[in-house]
Formats: sequence, structure tokens, C-alpha cells
Amino acid sequence: MNLLENIRQALRAIRANLTRTILTCLIIAFGIMALVGILTAVDSLKASIYTNFSTLGSNTFSIRQSGQSMRRRGGGSDEKVSPPIVYDQAKLFKDRYTFPSKVSVTTMATMIATVKYNSEKTNPNIGVWGIDENYLEASGYEIAQGRFFTPNEIKEGTNEVVIGNDVLVKLFKNKSDPINQFVSIKNMRYRVIGVMKTKGSSMVRSGDNTVYIPILNAIRYYRGPNASVGVSVTVDNIDQLNYAIDEGIGLFRSIRGLKLSEENNFEMSKSDAIANTVVDQISYVTIAATVIGVITLFGAAIGLMNIMLVSVTERTREIGVSKALGATRKAVRTQFLVEAIVICQIGGLLGIIFGILAGNGVSLLIGGDFIIPWVWIIAGIVFCFIVGLVSGLYPAIKASKLDPIEALRYE
Repeated sequence: MNLLENIRQALRAIRANLTRTILTCLIIAFGIMALVGILTAVDSLKASIYTNFSTLGSNTFSIRQSGQSMRRRGGGSDEKVSPPIVYDQAKLFKDRYTFPSKVSVTTMATMIATVKYNSEKTNPNIGVWGIDENYLEASGYEIAQGRFFTPNEIKEGTNEVVIGNDVLVKLFKNKSDPINQFVSIKNMRYRVIGVMKTKGSSMVRSGDNTVYIPILNAIRYYRGPNASVGVSVTVDNIDQLNYAIDEGIGLFRSIRGLKLSEENNFEMSKSDAIANTVVDQISYVTIAATVIGVITLFGAAIGLMNIMLVSVTERTREIGVSKALGATRKAVRTQFLVEAIVICQIGGLLGIIFGILAGNGVSLLIGGDFIIPWVWIIAGIVFCFIVGLVSGLYPAIKASKLDPIEALRYE
């Protein structure tokens, strides 16, 4: 009996025991769905993280106060917090740094601001960022309406503001021109000079649910002179990035007054370092998803072995007839193995479809793209083949060893 005939025979046996087969297929499908679905969502999340962080540019590095980043991988204790990088230090670095690049100094003023325009106001969840004239080049943002801050406005810390798209939609519902209108932030009036091009949300913050003010204005009214600021450096030539970082470290050590024997009391990182750290943390989710899927598939294998053993018992007379007509042990064994593998593959295909839909559903919720996880699809098919092979092997051997005379006398 060739393989094609074995598959046909397996499908006939499946139709004859439809209820048990459906239940077994569903167990397998849920295992594969858990595996493919979660891993699809994780892959989409990773892609979203890298996409959001890539807006900083692969030719960008940043300087910030150490000890403020997330926990190190492995769940160890937090890094010791260093002295804040105050604005005067950042400004000195910006003025002295001669490497071909653009240096931007920023600070987070608050993440719980309420912005008002006439009778309209936002929820108290608006991020207010103090920025300088180089922010657009360092961050990858663009202006959709109006203009950006001039160097003089940054220097003076004037009450001008550039708003994100979400703030525009919430405050200017009648679609009136927001440029040169006055909004209120923390009971202070700001003149709207521009609107950022929509950017979407990331794990760090929502670029559209944010307003931007001159950094000196943010320090004066929100943070105070001793608050820590961040420095972003966008290098003109990406091939020179490592040299730029080395020069930046040397200059900033000098500004901080560090001796040769002292370690850096600031943190220097490339633009993709935070993304890599986040993805490293997400890798634990991948491991957990794999374990969940394997455990579920293990349960499915036990269920499939059970149904195949029951099938052997119920079809004892059929096996006896086949052997009486000349079927060999190998043919009987192959028939039951193929049947187990076919059941697994049917369940696996259902699980892959459900997993892709579930995973991409999560992807759409977080603003990611629709992806087809070919690696996990192939892995799911292979897993199902192995489960079918392992769980069908013992029943197949048992069926092949039945004595034809005793089998014909069964029942």
C-alpha cells in the first residue's frame, strides 16, 4: 500500500470516528495556536520596537544620567544613580563638541499635563518635553503645519509650543487653524507655532499625545536648574559613529571633572541599545510561549495516543481481515502511523491559522504590521509531525503485532 493510499485510508478512519478526532485535533490546534499566536505577537512587538527606536537613527548616540534606565538583564539590582546631567553641562558639551554632527538637548517636563484651548481640554496625560533647535534631526520627527522653534526662541525660553497630532485633534475639533492660537499648559499661555507630523505610539511614549516647548522654558517652569537632561548626538557619517562616541565620552568626562582613575558617572548608548534591552526582556516571553505550547502539545500527544489505542481495539477485526488478505506488519504499522500524523497535521494547520489570526490581532492592537511567521509555521508543522509520529508509534506497533486468527475471532 503506497503513501497516498495510506492517507486515503487514514481520512476514511477519521470520518468514521469524527467526534473523537475533532476533539483531538482541537487539543493539538490550541497547542499550536498558543505557540504560533504568542510568538507571532512577540515577533510583531519586536518589529514595532525596532521601528520606533529606529526613528532616532542608526547614526545616533545619547548621553544620560546613569541608573535611570531599566533593570539589567537577569533581574539584578538597579545600577547606582549618578549625579544629574544639568543643563549647563549639556550646553557646554553642545558648544564644545566639534565632531561633524548635530547635538540636541532635551528634558521631560511632565507626563501628566492638561492642555486647554477655550472650552476644550485634554485628559491629564499629555507629555510635555523641553527641546532645542536640533531636536527634529535627532529624533526623526517632522513638522506637518506651521514651523519649528528658532534658535533665538530656544535661547530665550519663550512661551511657544509645538503640539502633537492627538492634541490637535482633541483641542481643535472644529478644524480651525491652530497656528498662532493660544493654549494653556499648567496655567500658562503658550502660542502654537507648529504641529508635529503624526508618528504613532511606541513603548516609550506617544509622539502624538505630546507637546514640545523650549528646553529653558521647561527647566524654568517645570524641572528646576538641577534637573537631569538628556543629550542626543546625530553623527553626519555613520561609519564614524564609534569615533564620535569615544570623543564624546572624553569630552563629557572632562566636563564632569572626572579623574583618569574614576569610572564614567553617566551613561552613553547607541540609539538601538534600549531597543535591544527591551527585546532581550521580551525573549523571556518567547521562552514562556514555547513552554506553554510544548506542554499543550504533550497533552495532545497523550490524547492522540489514547484515541489511536482505542482505534486499534475497535478495529481489531478489520486488522485481522487485512492481515488475512496479505497485509504485512509493516503495512499495518505504516497505516496507523500515517493516520496519527494526518490527525496531527489537520490540528496543526487549524492551530497555525488560529495562531496567525490571534497573533496579528494583537499586532494590530499595538499598531504593528500584519506578519506571516514562516519560521513558526514550519516549526509548527514539524512539531505536529513529531507528535503524530511519537504518539502513533506504540498503537501502530501494537496493531501490527496482532495475531490475524485471534483478530478475526474478535467480537
